[in-house]
Amino acid sequence: MSALTAHRPARAARPLLIDSHSHVDVSEFDADRAQVLARARAAGVSRQVVPAIALVGFDQLRDVCRDESGLYPAYGLHPMYLADHRPEHLDALRAWIERERPVAVGECGLDFFVDGLDAETQRFYFRNQLELARDFDLPVILHARRALDEVIAALRGIGNARGVVHSFSGSEEQARQLWKLGFCIGLGGPVTYERARRLRGIAATMPLEFLLLETDSPDQPLLGHQGRRNEPALLREVCECIAALRGVAGEEIASATTRNAERLFQLPA
Repeated sequence: MSALTAHRPARAARPLLIDSHSHVDVSEFDADRAQVLARARAAGVSRQVVPAIALVGFDQLRDVCRDESGLYPAYGLHPMYLADHRPEHLDALRAWIERERPVAVGECGLDFFVDGLDAETQRFYFRNQLELARDFDLPVILHARRALDEVIAALRGIGNARGVVHSFSGSEEQARQLWKLGFCIGLGGPVTYERARRLRGIAATMPLEFLLLETDSPDQPLLGHQGRRNEPALLREVCECIAALRGVAGEEIASATTRNAERLFQLPA
């Protein structure tokens, strides 16, 4: 080793990333889940928050998160799977939360975009899950599609709620209302498309302390990956896209969003 080499400072490692919303437990990953998780770790995605969608999948979700390091489960009843839910599932959800101690309640919320999802039934499950999150002092992972105003009103009504609206698609004013409530917004694949001008404007200017990164794997593929299954390894591309929009280094976005996820979900640093 030369004297020059001996005194050359080591290159700093890239900051690790947290995928704040990945459904890596679902059947689309059954054939190659180990390889998907290995690719994620190789890309610096060291941890993932994995939200449930229906009671029938809770066992699989728990087992996947137990078997692989860096996966943190959340349990909830997703509004798009309304046909799978029963009122007694809320009691089962309470028991799961009490026994398993997840990092959040979710995925839950409201979806007024998909036809055939009864609005009042959605509200019933949403209100009850907000109450569960309050009772267990847990954050909520929220799905809100064409329903943001009502979701924000519900959060104000329950009081002292915290969490994230994942795959945020609302206006800057709606985002601002969420920040005032202390809520984060999750951004993923959609922000990589140039046509998403409003979303990219929010990503470029929003307070960094409320930003979380996500993939929503296997859904919402990034620009350049259309028609393919999304996976957590691509979170680095989301990070670099937002960094470019803000005119900063990717490391700054990675470090800030990792701290945000650790704080919200009380993950070990």
